Amino acid sequence: MEAVEDVLYGTFAGMLGKYIEYPFDTVKVRLQSQPDQLPLRYAGPLDCFRQFLKSDGPLGLYQGIGVPLVGAAVETSSLFAFESAGREMMYLSGWASRDERLSLPALLLTGAFAGALTSFVLNPVELVKCRVQAPIPADGVITTGPLRVIQDVFRNTGLRGFWRGQVGTLIRETGGGAAWFGAKEAVTAMFYSLRTQPATCPSRSGEILLRPLPLWQQAVAGASAGVSYNLLFFPADTIKSRMQTRPVGGPRVSEKRTFRSECLALWQSQGLRGMYRGCGITCLRSAPSSALIFMSFDGLKRTFPL
Repeated sequence: MEAVEDVLYGTFAGMLGKYIEYPFDTVKVRLQSQPDQLPLRYAGPLDCFRQFLKSDGPLGLYQGIGVPLVGAAVETSSLFAFESAGREMMYLSGWASRDERLSLPALLLTGAFAGALTSFVLNPVELVKCRVQAPIPADGVITTGPLRVIQDVFRNTGLRGFWRGQVGTLIRETGGGAAWFGAKEAVTAMFYSLRTQPATCPSRSGEILLRPLPLWQQAVAGASAGVSYNLLFFPADTIKSRMQTRPVGGPRVSEKRTFRSECLALWQSQGLRGMYRGCGITCLRSAPSSALIFMSFDGLKRTFPL
């Protein structure tokens, strides 16, 4: 039943968080996918927001949110379910005891395990999302809408094409999963440590550890997870987005790009700054989003245990 809880409540929490972060994510993808050979279309996040609002209006910021909602549900529920499975493997192997909190290295390992498995499920959804957010020509026509994008990718590259950019997603999710769960648990442990210091009786300390943290402390722990996830492995996400928004059909298609060649091309044309283009706005949106995800997930598990 715990696995059912992880999937059910992770799905709800992920979709809730996506409504907060999606407009910022759209701007991030457009900043990341600007071509090398042409002058930059956007001077920065605010300029991108301004141009987008002028051309598409406020509702345009939520264009194509259906696929990302599915992606958020898949990603968040998979992360929580696989992370829980990783913990169970540690308990069964004797690496950790169920009576004690996992150490930080163990949490990093279970988070990385969850992220790595999630990446293979998530990449096709990410590819469709990115191509909806940053429409590109295919056979001379701008392809918009999730179904049109899916048809275009399958027609030009087959089923394998949906895993374009998988290396970037794998790096981002493996490292990001470790950072996401690790940062949240580390900050949570810090707050609990501060709460138990005045308690002199061991039983009193045990009671404190069973109580949920105040909402603001839960929010800080969740926000730190979101910022850590995005800040540490953002270049991998940038390269992944660029690979996924390249044309897949017609005369504009150039040589096939690998993760390494895309990384070198970006470094040569834009340097380190190009690797982190859109990082600021991504961290800005991930803080409240991750805070809401963890707060809603933990709250649902406490309130409605199955």
